[in-house]
Amino acid sequence: MPIIKSAKKRVKVARKATVRNVKTKRSLKTALKEFIAKPSSKAQSAAQSNIDKAVKKGVMSKQKAARKKSQLAASAKKAGVKPTAGAKKAAAKPVAKKPAAKPAAKKAVAKKPAAKKAPAKKPAAKK
Repeated sequence: MPIIKSAKKRVKVARKATVRNVKTKRSLKTALKEFIAKPSSKAQSAAQSNIDKAVKKGVMSKQKAARKKSQLAASAKKAGVKPTAGAKKAAAKPVAKKPAAKPAAKKAVAKKPAAKKAPAKKPAAKK
């Protein structure tokens, strides 16, 4: 059992993270098993969604996720599952929108040079 305060906190944080990771892994495994049991486009999209969530939460690496998605797609194709329009949209990466075009800059109008001020009057000298 840790004695130092920071070590005690690390134990608490690690316990919370473990619970969160186990939950994510369990939902991922369940989705994959459902797809394997009965391949369908809906099950495939659910499995891919769970894979993406696992990557987002740091449970799975990007490379492993890409490999799993590829395997899912290959097994779906082998099973004769046709992707629906919704599945294609979910798989596509979002496209960044371009910022709105700025209005054309106004032409520079030639300004007249500022008139020079008259020099300050000197006080009259007393005689």
